[in-house]
Amino acid sequence: MPDAALLKKSISVGVVNAFVVDGQGGNPAGVVLDADDLSETDMQAVAARVGLSETAFVSRSDIAGFRLDFFTPNRRIPHCGHATIATFSRLAELGRVTDGETSKQTVDGPRKIFIRDGMAYMEQLAPVYRRSDDWVTEGVSASQVLASVGLASDRVDPRFPPVVVSTGNGMMYVGVRSGADLRDLVPDMAAISDISEKLDLVGYYIFTTDPGATGEDATARMFGPRFAIEEEAATGMAAGPLACLLHDSLPEKKGTWIIEQGHYMTPPSPSRITVELDRDGDRITGLLAGGHGRLMREMTVTLD
Repeated sequence: MPDAALLKKSISVGVVNAFVVDGQGGNPAGVVLDADDLSETDMQAVAARVGLSETAFVSRSDIAGFRLDFFTPNRRIPHCGHATIATFSRLAELGRVTDGETSKQTVDGPRKIFIRDGMAYMEQLAPVYRRSDDWVTEGVSASQVLASVGLASDRVDPRFPPVVVSTGNGMMYVGVRSGADLRDLVPDMAAISDISEKLDLVGYYIFTTDPGATGEDATARMFGPRFAIEEEAATGMAAGPLACLLHDSLPEKKGTWIIEQGHYMTPPSPSRITVELDRDGDRITGLLAGGHGRLMREMTVTLD
């Protein structure tokens, strides 16, 4: 009989914080390199053991620079912004990518990645909007969305009522009037998960453009209990659509937007996400979302 210890798999995982500010804060993601021999069951088990909001698994690809598979602690997810930035920051640190263009293959096709001046940028699609009138057949109302985060209607920024926006992953967006409103949210995780399931969302992205709350274009909080994410410090696949929403809702039609996140978490973990819009006139045709990543520690997960 073979020794049981020899049948175990030891998986090396780098914990990389993405969208850090001056090397601090950011959102941690697990990064597993050279994951070609891992099954989907193995990946899910590793992600559950790592216990971070997302873990990325990097393997060879015939159609892109790398294949990336993303898992939360309880399920696969098509895309993950901060885990992508974490992965390519780590690959750049190891010299496996250099400044310029590369790409990632995901479960729904390839996306471009750019490495520039120590930052990693990922391609996202043009925004698709679903207004509250579109949710009627799914049994969801705007008032239910507000109730699920303990938000009174008079605290909603009238420019930004609840809306679903997707550049690859669907997310619920609500703008609030002030930093205090953002701080004082009372998320009902069961209700958020239920609404997210009905509308096929990753979660909610609640934000404010209040200049008293942020020196950037917006500061936000993300809740994703459907994917076992109560709150996280940086969400690249949510910041991209938010930049689109700001561009399409506000008079200023600039090409670059800076989104902060993580300031209102407990404990805080400030993050900065840069979004560069591709435009045909004022129409957004795609975008790049990027930031800095930093390896914080390494760990080993053993699978039977």
